[in-house]
Amino acid sequence: MSALAPTTSPRSQAQQRLIQALSAELPAHALLWTDEDTTPYECDGLTAYRQRPLAVALPETEAQVGAVLRICQQLQVPVVARGAGTGLSGGAMPHAQGLTLALAKFKKILEINPIARTARVQCGVRNLAISEAAAVHGLYYAPDPSSQIACTIGGNVAENSGGVHCLKYGLTLHNVLRVRGFTMAGEAVEFGSEALDAPGLDLLSLVLGSEGMLAVITEVTVKLIPKPQLARCIMASFADVRQAGAAVAAIIAAGIIPAGLEMMDKPMTAAVEDFVHAGYDLDAEAILLCESDGTPEEVAEEIERMQAVLLAHGATQCQVSADEAQRLRFWSGRKNAFPASGRISPDYMCMDSTIPRKNLAAILLAIAEMEKKYQLRCANVFHAGDGNLHPLILFDARDPDQLRRCEEFGAEILETSVALGGTVTGEHGVGVEKLNSMCVQFSPEEREQMFALKRAFDPHSLLNPGKVIPTLQRCAEYGRMHVHRGLLAHPELERF
Repeated sequence: MSALAPTTSPRSQAQQRLIQALSAELPAHALLWTDEDTTPYECDGLTAYRQRPLAVALPETEAQVGAVLRICQQLQVPVVARGAGTGLSGGAMPHAQGLTLALAKFKKILEINPIARTARVQCGVRNLAISEAAAVHGLYYAPDPSSQIACTIGGNVAENSGGVHCLKYGLTLHNVLRVRGFTMAGEAVEFGSEALDAPGLDLLSLVLGSEGMLAVITEVTVKLIPKPQLARCIMASFADVRQAGAAVAAIIAAGIIPAGLEMMDKPMTAAVEDFVHAGYDLDAEAILLCESDGTPEEVAEEIERMQAVLLAHGATQCQVSADEAQRLRFWSGRKNAFPASGRISPDYMCMDSTIPRKNLAAILLAIAEMEKKYQLRCANVFHAGDGNLHPLILFDARDPDQLRRCEEFGAEILETSVALGGTVTGEHGVGVEKLNSMCVQFSPEEREQMFALKRAFDPHSLLNPGKVIPTLQRCAEYGRMHVHRGLLAHPELERF
């Protein structure tokens, strides 16, 4: 399709100007603008909110990325960077008057250095592909989101993703050394270093988790670690979620840092067992997956210690994986929690709050009461070791009332998490989904400091605008709506 002779008329003069300018820098196949071509980009994994952009650019080189950004800055066109579109907070939802910058073609693994134990990759490389490429050297990339078969490293950087093994090995933040990309002005920038430290301010930590608001990432250098000699997993069953929550805290209190420590409630266990047949205990009110890795001697000792703690805190059954195949089956259920939920509901909204571990039981019991209040089901799966919750609220987006109740349900989960000493997001980002909840957690002064930081990188607020940081007006409107709907009282909202 030729950009100079479109078969479908542009929707607006702004669209026509943008297409004409970009056509000078991009080949015809790398520029999409018709409704038919841009509809696949109208949302990310949060499908409840959709919007088509003016156009979609699919650059193939860094020079093209820089040129596209310079053109958009000149025309004052908003830009939303997009990877694989697996995000769950609407962070890659397009801007109606903007360009979606799709970076899926940046999928080269540029270098695997087994001596330095690093991998230098383009932003569109899949998370799992890094470990697959490093396996020949006995190395792998530790952060493993459940979507690792599809999600990209650039998206992981944008959201500071974690995964089921983040308790022991850390989030993306702890496993990235260097990031290369472009500012909105099209200027090439680098953050971090392949050395142990970088000169100046630690801007790498600032960019990680910035949700595409500060720069467009094109290249990432990550740490690789040796594959453990052995890994074994305990599946522990509990007849009460309070006991399961207490067992999580007890394991950490005993000085044990498992490779993975995950929890699922009964509804989620039933959904995933029907999907993958992992061998879960369907009678349990909650199950914990506790993994140990290292040398055979280390694993044997740690498994024994964890079993003792679990049994002492009410575990009705502890099954230890007999071999690698069974260990992978145990994890297959946890990693397929989201697709399994898709089989039992037309839609789901996955929340992402984080709370202190000691309050795991309290939040689960609160969510159970919210299910009755909003008349919607909720299945719970989360990174129990670091208190990162992933309640999946099941609903039908075709019913506007169900969507409304789902949004209110999610807001109450997030606000309850804040009241329990937590935060509104752990690894999925704020995007558009949690904008209102940011009004609850952060004061106007704190939000203004966030805006000031964004302006330092993006003075005209063209990179992913309207997301992550709510305006004062939005918070005022939410405060009035908050009181009307009778949600949790919060001092920040009472002033409106």
